[in-house]
Amino acid sequence: MGFSVEEDLPWPGLGVGDLFHRPQATVLVTVKGVDKLPVKGFSYPIENAVPFSLDSVANAIHTLFSEETPVVLQLAPSEERVYMVGKANAVFEDLSVTLRQLRSRLFQDSSILSSLPLNSLSRNNEVDLLFLSELQVLRDIASLLSRHKHLAKDHSPDLYSLELSGLEEIGKRYGEDSQQFKDASQILVDSLQKFADEMFNLYGGNAVVEVVAVKEFNSPLSRKTRSILQASQSKNENPYNLAYPYNYDYSVIFNIVLWMMIGLALAVIVISYNLWNMDPGYDSIIYRMTNQKIRMD
Repeated sequence: MGFSVEEDLPWPGLGVGDLFHRPQATVLVTVKGVDKLPVKGFSYPIENAVPFSLDSVANAIHTLFSEETPVVLQLAPSEERVYMVGKANAVFEDLSVTLRQLRSRLFQDSSILSSLPLNSLSRNNEVDLLFLSELQVLRDIASLLSRHKHLAKDHSPDLYSLELSGLEEIGKRYGEDSQQFKDASQILVDSLQKFADEMFNLYGGNAVVEVVAVKEFNSPLSRKTRSILQASQSKNENPYNLAYPYNYDYSVIFNIVLWMMIGLALAVIVISYNLWNMDPGYDSIIYRMTNQKIRMD
């Protein structure tokens, strides 16, 4: 729109970027149970948060770049919900996705329990283990991707969508004013910052890492159940025979068609009126040429 980001727009949600050097990968981490996280980068508040889904984006990427097989990974460890498409099936097949796998992964030698300061958190509590298992998933994703760096060098877009609800469960169990919640929040911020730096470096700075912190959504989100290898798309039945929702281009198309029809109708009326009141002897060159030829003959 011609504005200067640094001067004319005080909104902190925009930054200067190159239009012809767009990010190749998008990493979206949704954190439930908190309104704000003190992470580095551009940030802005979200009001009236509603549930969202990246299923359509993932399907569009998989359809448009089916021959290049981009990495598409959607994961919610607490709900044991995972969706992988393309190269993610081969790269992240060893990723722990169920609660039982996550619990056993935490007690291995290379887990975060051996290097992460737990402070007031306990490794014997199920709620704490759920929170720590989500952090373990973040580390495993970056570790697995570092072993296959060629995936970050191709020309196909990659999509990572992670949903973390362990902090929300800790808030429900201990309370938001408890020391456990404060320690968990700080551990989460440090882990997210480290994860963002690793993903950013793996893609050579050609990636966008987004963190959405939401206390709770205003309405529940109904999701499709999908397996690890492929999505089972079910048809949405419409028992009330409701009209389909309009997109943002509807008003533009409606105005174009409306005013074009009005303009054509007025043009037909004006042309018809002029033809009806036209004098063939003076207004038409055909009759004028014919009269001259008759007089010459």
